[in-house]
Amino acid sequence: MRTRFTPSSIAPFLFRSHTTHRFLSSSSTFSRNQTLEPEAPEAFDGITSETELTAPSGSPRYEFDQPISKSSHLDQTHVIELLLTHRKNPNSALRYFKWAKKQRGFVHSIDPFCVLLHILMDSPNHHRIAHNMLNRYVAGDSGPSACVLVDHLVEWLRKCEFKLDSRVFNYLMNSYVRACKFRDAIDCFDRVVESNIEPWVRYVNILLTALVRRNMTVEARSLYSKVVLRGINYDGVTIDLMMRACLKEEKVDEAVRCFREAKASDLMLDAVTYGTAIRAFCSKPNSIVACELLNQMRKMGWVPSEGTFTCVIGAFVKQGNMADALKLKDEMVSCGKPMNLVVATCLMKGYYVAGDLDSALSLFDKIVQDGLIPNKVTYSVLIEGCCRNEKMEKASELYTQMKLAGIQPNVYNVNSLIRGYLRARMWEEASKWFDEAVECGIANVFTYNNMIFWLCKEDGYIKEGAITSALSVYREMCECGVSPNVVTYTSLIDGFCKSNNIDLALKMRNEMRNKGLELDITAYGALIDGFCKRRDMENARELFNELLEVGLSPNGVVYNSMISGFRNLNNMEEALALFKKMTNEGIPCDLLTYTTLIDGLLTEGKIVSASELYSEMLGKGISPDDITYTVLVHGLCNKGQLENAHKVLEEMDRKNMTPNVLVYNTLIAGYFKEGNLQEAFRLHDEMLDRGLVPDDTTYDILVSGKFRGNNFHIGTSRS
Repeated sequence: MRTRFTPSSIAPFLFRSHTTHRFLSSSSTFSRNQTLEPEAPEAFDGITSETELTAPSGSPRYEFDQPISKSSHLDQTHVIELLLTHRKNPNSALRYFKWAKKQRGFVHSIDPFCVLLHILMDSPNHHRIAHNMLNRYVAGDSGPSACVLVDHLVEWLRKCEFKLDSRVFNYLMNSYVRACKFRDAIDCFDRVVESNIEPWVRYVNILLTALVRRNMTVEARSLYSKVVLRGINYDGVTIDLMMRACLKEEKVDEAVRCFREAKASDLMLDAVTYGTAIRAFCSKPNSIVACELLNQMRKMGWVPSEGTFTCVIGAFVKQGNMADALKLKDEMVSCGKPMNLVVATCLMKGYYVAGDLDSALSLFDKIVQDGLIPNKVTYSVLIEGCCRNEKMEKASELYTQMKLAGIQPNVYNVNSLIRGYLRARMWEEASKWFDEAVECGIANVFTYNNMIFWLCKEDGYIKEGAITSALSVYREMCECGVSPNVVTYTSLIDGFCKSNNIDLALKMRNEMRNKGLELDITAYGALIDGFCKRRDMENARELFNELLEVGLSPNGVVYNSMISGFRNLNNMEEALALFKKMTNEGIPCDLLTYTTLIDGLLTEGKIVSASELYSEMLGKGISPDDITYTVLVHGLCNKGQLENAHKVLEEMDRKNMTPNVLVYNTLIAGYFKEGNLQEAFRLHDEMLDRGLVPDDTTYDILVSGKFRGNNFHIGTSRS
């Protein structure tokens, strides 16, 4: 006996249970290669063509049980009643519906259409006709909303006690996808699920595929969440689609979690799904896990695709693991997949980043010999590699070769060459390429920033005229319509401060603010350092407070500038207060911090405090350099601690560090002051033995016993 709906209830075994979660086998999934979204059919008002509506071959044709007179009413109720009298004969019902549609006075209503659909769905031979009717109906613009259509289909299913065939609801959802009405398709899915009817995984996947292809990833992920929460069946294809959706949104962790959850639930996954998961892990990049999945694929008898191999090789290169990258490349080739241009280019970059430019160039020559044609990315990688290694002749050669191959270089290539010539200190060549870029109109903000940065770069001094040139480049930049960015202004502010042009630096700060750009910590640091070097701690403190007010956190560079500034004013109380604040905020103190504070404390004669700081520094694993030792010798000698100062000299000897002339001058002066001329002259001879050349101060001390280094300060010496 056929199970039917009753007006009051729905047969429980015909509908999906919300408490049960099942997974479908791979046989229930649709083919990955089938066309999921054919062209939408022409708009139609609900009925298909004569050809589509003919009965299947061999089916009997039925006449109406009684003639329909012209006076008969064609209202909705009458049409439905007559359709139901032919529910056992779908062909007869179909012909009647066609005839009624053409009659004057026929009321175009959704209900007769729904009844006809159920009649057709009761006959397996008429499923295709019903599907085509839905395709044409949905393609039109005059139909009701998806929710209304689903509600009416459910209502007539119950009223007429038709056998539930969820196929009609799946066809409807698919029809919305075919018509590119994706919002309606989602509404259809929601309404079907709310009606306790389970969508088939095949049609859920078709909808998800369409959403992902059209970058409707938020909607796709939301739909998947409903599938999981409601216990609707899904399969490996569903997981693959959701991982792709997450990767499109760069939500790599979500893609990884989706795969792991599916794997933990023993859902059957195929090679394509594994390939997508590997791509997700490579995006992190996590080449170790990606490689593990690759091994699992092999154990299951799957040969990874060329794209999968390429992803994992790229992940190895990103993580600096060239050995495994090359090993996997060889495996890919042994599987019958030739090395492609993406892999070759990736390996070239890996070589030059690892400092092996020769291997990168050799690989380039090999792929050309093997018939691979380098593209713009390949040339760009090698040009950048040559420029980073200051192989400018080869970089220029590759640039020319690129042009001869018919590949138009871009501004990235020109910027690489400019940076390369600047690194190699080939200023004229860099200027030539810069001028060419400006004249050709391809120069961008990075082109100008390269020039400005190098002109304002810190080599302890600014070359004469360099700041003027930097300002000229800035003005030309503005005249050409290229908007300076934070990097531009920061470079200029830093250069002006270092050249003691604090007024110009402040002018740049004002211009920056007028253009709506906020100073970053580097710009604040440059200005603070400039004021500190001028011993203008009032303005330095004001800027320090300002950066706190705008929400920035001072870094070690800023703190070191402030500490040095107060030390230069012999204000060790403020310097030590900043040191304490720096420590409390968890900002690491470096060698410069400790050396500056030790110098200041020794100048004030606080030898115990200086010694404690020195011990603290050593305890943190920070090793003193020659400047630190110079500070110690100078401070101890000035306070008459010649024995301790000499111990510092011995410590330098143990560490194979050669004391500089200033250290010897300080010790010689100290021994002269004590009247120990023998030790003073012995140190002079030791200097000569070490290959150090005494300066004028040395001989002044030896002749008159006077030392002109009493105003020595670590801040000015180190910078």
